[in-house]
Amino acid sequence: MRAKVLSLTVAALFASAGAAHAATEIVFWHSMEGALGDRVNELVEEFNNSQSDYVVKPSYKGNYGESMNAGIAAFRAGNAPDILQVFEVGTATMMHAKGAVQPVQEMSEMVGDPIDPEIFLGAVGGYYSDNDGKLVSMPFNSSTPVLYYNKDAFEKAGLDPDNPPKTWEEVSEAAAKIREAGYECGYTTSWPSWILLENFSAWHNIPYASENNGFGGLSARLSLDDPLFAKHLNFLADMSNEGTFTYGGRGDTPNALFTSGKCGMFTGSSGNRANILKTGEFDFGISTLPYYEDVEGAPQNSIIGGASLWVFADKPEETYKGVTKFFKFLSSPEQSAEWHQGTGYVPVTVGGYELTKESGFYDENVGTEVSVMQLDADTTEHSRGIRLGYLPQIRDVEDGVMEDIFAGKISAEDGIQEMVKRGNELLERFEKSVN
Repeated sequence: MRAKVLSLTVAALFASAGAAHAATEIVFWHSMEGALGDRVNELVEEFNNSQSDYVVKPSYKGNYGESMNAGIAAFRAGNAPDILQVFEVGTATMMHAKGAVQPVQEMSEMVGDPIDPEIFLGAVGGYYSDNDGKLVSMPFNSSTPVLYYNKDAFEKAGLDPDNPPKTWEEVSEAAAKIREAGYECGYTTSWPSWILLENFSAWHNIPYASENNGFGGLSARLSLDDPLFAKHLNFLADMSNEGTFTYGGRGDTPNALFTSGKCGMFTGSSGNRANILKTGEFDFGISTLPYYEDVEGAPQNSIIGGASLWVFADKPEETYKGVTKFFKFLSSPEQSAEWHQGTGYVPVTVGGYELTKESGFYDENVGTEVSVMQLDADTTEHSRGIRLGYLPQIRDVEDGVMEDIFAGKISAEDGIQEMVKRGNELLERFEKSVN
């Protein structure tokens, strides 16, 4: 009997020890699908295999808007994930979600494993930091828009495939030749508000909104009254009327116009490179965003898009230790470089950029350094980025108005007034909701 009791006691001790050393699970909700989703799963698997204390469980939760709404709903229901990927336009909303978020740098310092904000590229780390320079979320898949062009279409149109257009006037001229060569579309763009308004303002160093584009406070309001915005939208409306610019829709919908070979030029996220390589059946090049050469100081710098990783509040300390280790794994020079090279997103860390450069990747893959070079500048009050509440809704307003402008239903000047009026109403509502 004593032997049986002893045996049971030993078994219980072993079971207890096994439980004590069970890996802590970390729930990670994201919005990466297709080739990017595969890469996320590979990253997570590498981390999980690199140690035995923590197991990250990735889960695709729909597009950025859907996953953000799911995360907020889960928090309110008391079952929030540990990590949530949120697109950059949700930054202000997450920062002001009182009691919901655990700031990343504070978390890492709290568990005794600090994440150094200085390891990140300035334009990236600065965007996801508070006014004291402390990281609030973890930079992950940061992108910036670039100009893609179909080299086969350029050759057919008699254009130099090694000399892509640099200015908007040159884009218009090249688009006309591409159309004459028999292509359905000369130029198109994805994410119209992000590229044609937000990045356009930073690239030309003019304000998009007051209060340093929202970084200075919740009282920020849209500042689209600079004449350059009207000039640009009128220019594109004329191209649309001539058939050299094709409005392809909102978000990533226009991507297919380029990858299918219908369109000769396309402004889109640097993160599109992986998909173009996978689905496009033509040789393509990457160049900088177009600009107006009569604007003093242009081009300045582009701003980031993509997303960062947010941590929810009120999680166990052991979970925060695991999240910190996972974040440090993601931000290592090796992982940062590999993510950049495999996807087209920028290397969010200085070490990742330097490692990529030393490897000769940029020499072998001409154009892939464009995104980093566009961001590698001393930012100004107009070019740091956009941090406004309800920015996804503001983009919806702007996209809708631009659709009418490009269709010739409304003038650029009247359209801009409509954007400012409705956008500022949203900003006022956000300010009241936070205060």
